[in-house]
Amino acid sequence: MRRVLAPRFWGLHLLAFTLAGIAVWLGLWQFHAWEARRAADAVDLSRVAPVPLTEAMGPDDPFPGDRVGQPVVVTGTWVPESTLYVSGRENAGRTGYWAVTPLQVDGGESALLVVRGWTPDPADAPAPPSGHAELVAWLQPPEGTGETDRDPTDDVLPQVRIADAIQHLDQDLYGAYAVVADRVAPGDWPVGERAVNAGAAGLDQASPDEVPTVGRFTAVRNLFYALQWWLFAGFALFVWGRHLVDTVAAERAAERAGAPDAGDPAASDRAPEATGRPELVRDDVPSNP
Repeated sequence: MRRVLAPRFWGLHLLAFTLAGIAVWLGLWQFHAWEARRAADAVDLSRVAPVPLTEAMGPDDPFPGDRVGQPVVVTGTWVPESTLYVSGRENAGRTGYWAVTPLQVDGGESALLVVRGWTPDPADAPAPPSGHAELVAWLQPPEGTGETDRDPTDDVLPQVRIADAIQHLDQDLYGAYAVVADRVAPGDWPVGERAVNAGAAGLDQASPDEVPTVGRFTAVRNLFYALQWWLFAGFALFVWGRHLVDTVAAERAAERAGAPDAGDPAASDRAPEATGRPELVRDDVPSNP
């Protein structure tokens, strides 16, 4: 360890760790750029310009996976007698119900389940709306956690599942539901006070369960750049560490080669002349006959 920390290596130590540190910092910068772009894409999808429901999906279409959270303009006629309440919904720390009323979409015979808002108790909910409506809502995929409706005869459901809801009305249903929106992209959209008969009066705003998803390859180049910089930092430290090990090992080998080996018998049997030391002769020691 003392050899590695010798002053002659300090400059190279500083250079190696500086380069590795810069590479780590660049990797973190690219990683944060990847996260920021994905988060921005997720938020922006729910604020894009609304499109007509018929443009997002048809009445017999499966739910389009790229339309989660898409604002859609829905026009149709309420079906108040088929209003349902979905239990177990959270709002500001309280558990209550979603008020859900089908809206028969103009131009067809199918209805779309519309979450008008949240209420703490169905008994306290305002009367379901009737008549024609025009509103903006966030499109959501139907739920299907496997939880069964213990009492199909009442108007309370444990989840927004099409198979359960269709038993409470005579119309066909879209393979989706929608949550009345209170904010969308700027423009003259039927949202908030501009909505026509949205049925949200007397209810708290409901929040969609499914947020917009981000594409798997969104900003993936930034992620690859981050991994590339981190690999470079690791490789630089590995090369420098290997260089230190080889240098110290070579120095030790050279030192061993230049000094006598105490464990070598041949070294102890060498003549005095070979060692450069004068031979000592003692007069008090008798010589052998």
